[in-house]
Amino acid sequence: MNKIKFAIALCFCSFALFAQDYFPKNNGVKTTNTNYQAFTNAKIYVTPTQIIENGTLLIKDGKVVASGKQVSIPKNTTVVNLEGKSIYPSFIDMYSTFGVKKPERPNSNARGPQYGPSRSGYYWNDHVMPENKAMEKFRYDSKKAKELMKAGFGVVNTHIEDGIIRGSGTLVALNPDAGNEARVLDPHSGQYFSFSKSVTSRQSYPGSIMGSIALLRQMYLDADWYAKGYSDTKDLSLEALNANKGLVQIFGAGSRANALRADKIGDQFGVQYIMLGGGDEYERVNDVKATNASYILPVNFQAAYDVENAFLSRSLSLSDMRAWNQEPSNPKVLAENGVRFAFTTHDLKSPKSFRSNIIKAIEYGLPKEKALEALTTIPAQLLGKSSQIGTLNKGAYANFLITSGDIFDAKTTLYENWVQGQKTVLEDMSVKDIRGDYEFRLAGEAYKMTLKGSVSKLKSEITSNGKNRGSKISYADDWVNISMTTKDSTQQEFIRLVANVSYANTLNGKAIFPDGNEMTFYANKIEKDETASDDKKKMDAKPPKETLPVTYPNMAYGFTERPKAETLLFKNATVWTNESDGILQNTDVLIKNGKIAKIGQNLSGGNATVIDATGKHLTAGVIDEHSHIAAASINEGGHNSSAEVSIEDVIDDEDIDIYRNLAGGVTSIQILHGSANPIGGRSAIIKLKWGESANNLIYDNSPKFIKFALGENVKQSNWQSFARFPQTRMGVEQLYMDYFNRAKAYDKLKKSGKPYRKDIEMDVLAEILNKERFISCHSYVQSEINMLMKVAEKFDFNINTFTHILEGYKVADKMAKHGVGGSTFSDWWAYKYEVNDAIPYNAAIMHDAGVVVAINSDDGEMSRRLNQEAAKSVKYGGVSEEDAWKFVTLNPAKLLHIDDRVGSLKVGKDADVVLWSDHPMSVYAKAEKTIIEGVTYFDLKRDEQMRSQIKKEKSELINMMMQAKNKGLKTQPIKKKEKDQMHCDYLDHEQH
Repeated sequence: MNKIKFAIALCFCSFALFAQDYFPKNNGVKTTNTNYQAFTNAKIYVTPTQIIENGTLLIKDGKVVASGKQVSIPKNTTVVNLEGKSIYPSFIDMYSTFGVKKPERPNSNARGPQYGPSRSGYYWNDHVMPENKAMEKFRYDSKKAKELMKAGFGVVNTHIEDGIIRGSGTLVALNPDAGNEARVLDPHSGQYFSFSKSVTSRQSYPGSIMGSIALLRQMYLDADWYAKGYSDTKDLSLEALNANKGLVQIFGAGSRANALRADKIGDQFGVQYIMLGGGDEYERVNDVKATNASYILPVNFQAAYDVENAFLSRSLSLSDMRAWNQEPSNPKVLAENGVRFAFTTHDLKSPKSFRSNIIKAIEYGLPKEKALEALTTIPAQLLGKSSQIGTLNKGAYANFLITSGDIFDAKTTLYENWVQGQKTVLEDMSVKDIRGDYEFRLAGEAYKMTLKGSVSKLKSEITSNGKNRGSKISYADDWVNISMTTKDSTQQEFIRLVANVSYANTLNGKAIFPDGNEMTFYANKIEKDETASDDKKKMDAKPPKETLPVTYPNMAYGFTERPKAETLLFKNATVWTNESDGILQNTDVLIKNGKIAKIGQNLSGGNATVIDATGKHLTAGVIDEHSHIAAASINEGGHNSSAEVSIEDVIDDEDIDIYRNLAGGVTSIQILHGSANPIGGRSAIIKLKWGESANNLIYDNSPKFIKFALGENVKQSNWQSFARFPQTRMGVEQLYMDYFNRAKAYDKLKKSGKPYRKDIEMDVLAEILNKERFISCHSYVQSEINMLMKVAEKFDFNINTFTHILEGYKVADKMAKHGVGGSTFSDWWAYKYEVNDAIPYNAAIMHDAGVVVAINSDDGEMSRRLNQEAAKSVKYGGVSEEDAWKFVTLNPAKLLHIDDRVGSLKVGKDADVVLWSDHPMSVYAKAEKTIIEGVTYFDLKRDEQMRSQIKKEKSELINMMMQAKNKGLKTQPIKKKEKDQMHCDYLDHEQH
């Protein structure tokens, strides 16, 4: 097989080398000029670090023969003198769609969702298409090629930008004078991935980013199973995936968060992806560096916002404003931290702005050498093509740029872009560069003129007596034609200037006045004193542009430095222990090493920070058993079971609701999957450590939970969807029976030692059967609550928690007997049909029946005041204050199996505590300090200081943006952004 592959590759190379021997030529003679070409006296960048002054580049047959100071030039060589000019390797874009039409969504009259695949013989999910080949879709686009060449590119790695697995890319030289037999350097240059679904298929799954992650994991497991020969059926997708294993693996992450998510998948399956970045890597550069991934960086830096409207500018978030200021420093930060990266034109509206954006990154501190590496040698290395492209070493393709000077100087002209030895003229080198400042006199009046722009598209500015004269210029064949207005602004009259540029630094010709009179015109170029100019350059050498410091997280209320654990001694507090000691008056609590060290009176803590808590209340942190904050997606509704997905994969550590919940005394939450299907995804139990990365929020050795759901949502009563089973409450029961029977059979095979196909979904359900994973079930109606308890008992396990459980009061005795807890709302009812029977006494009745009861939020706003929600059970049902407080502290900790760590104030437990200004269930109570493991993540006084700092920083940024606008830089309009409030029925808006 390997010999066949080698023969095919050799054959393909033969086409590239001897194309002229294989194809007849009927539009001219067949013989071509294969003489050497030498470019002499140039400053040659062989590599970013190997630079030759006054060197010679020798090429032949599209390849570099030699480069150096002492190059022997053969006879019959065409010699081009490039004195005063520079030669650079042409750029490489690793993430392009050049020549590959983006797939379009097909017209369809279908109304309902599609759950099954539309193909046979391929993988079961339409969005997995490793069999796709960009080479089969590739069509050379001359117009776009010219645009890329003008930006400095000679080679692009193109691909089909569609689907989760997108197939193989193609490495293409932008040679306008050859066919694909020569310009295609590698027809299978890499395998591309993303989290986004294909537009060509209506298949519903995955409907979320966590579904995409789960699909990728299952796909890798299936590919391994298939490779071992265990599959009984043909799968062309898995065959292609396995065949492409040896290719470069490129993941279109598009953001720092998604890159970190993709890296976890790669680590699990031994794949090191090259990541398409999002420009926000600087915010958590240590996390980015820890992935060991190389990055492909877009340079689509944001424009300043138009902030002249004071009312609209108030709606701008600090994070969006900072992004404008900080994003251009992203390449510099990655370079300083040793993260390897290449640049791409991806996400730019046009390649025209590419070079100017690279120059902007350099202005923000990126060394020019690193910039050139990111455009040449690094993409070549990442593609495994260092001997062919990215340098001007012997044997490499003759892909190079001829410039007037430093390529990272905005004034530098790109004259020519040579690709595989073929020249494309961008600006005529023979045209004299007449740009600069001139002086001349006409009819006794002195004028100053500046010519700027590109050599081929000059712009003129003429002034006299300090007033601007409107002017236009054209320049061709060594002749300049200029028209300018007369000083009499009341007359629309023009003076025409015609001059020859044959002589150095002068324009000689004639001026023609509005009345037809003519006179000699002579403009003298103002020569700059080079010595003075060099001194001025040193004086004017600007430090990198100012960027505001990054915070953790990089948004409003972020910390300039992550807070650290402290030794704290609270004195004379009213302490709610939630233990047998009850509520202790005038009591001290010592926190040390992240734990509760001592509780008592007259304690001393050595070097501890002493906090006077006289008249205040100290409690365990509030715990929300049912939350949907701090997640990038909540529901995976593409299947009726999504046990394979996990909220842990999509934690959003920058959700402002984390900080807001801390302000309400919340320290821990369970982020539940939504209720889109009977069997939902796995939960994430986290601590609200504001400023930490997502992985650091998750509990160590976290208990395993999964979300189930009953009722209207899972049978899609309110979604007008009739295609997915189940459509009735009876069907929901049968679905559970079916899945658990399948999981039982799967677990038996798994334990038998025989080969089995690893199925993530079945593994999770088997954990339930083995009492290793607990169920939190969304529930309302008593009949369904009874049903699920009976299903569980048939398979010998217990339901852990019924959440919502608004008819729990009807079956409280049965719940107590089954051993299931109830996590309910305090006083919600009648917001949909199946909760018409809800009553505010529900929590008290279940509690009195012996059920472990918690009050939850299911809402990012309500979770900030769970302390007040708990108080309602005192009113509705007469629950004692201590027991009511346990509804939001110790009891949810018990339901989540974390009560050995949190939920009460006990020596040895985690120091997750809240200092309240008043009785904790009072509407007047404020959380003055919210502490997790000895770290103060919320402090009321610090919050006041932060508000002042935010106001000051926003004002500073507004002034900077107004200055940018006054300089003529582009601005973008302000668009108000509404934060999505996620609940059980929330679905992702975008296709992932």
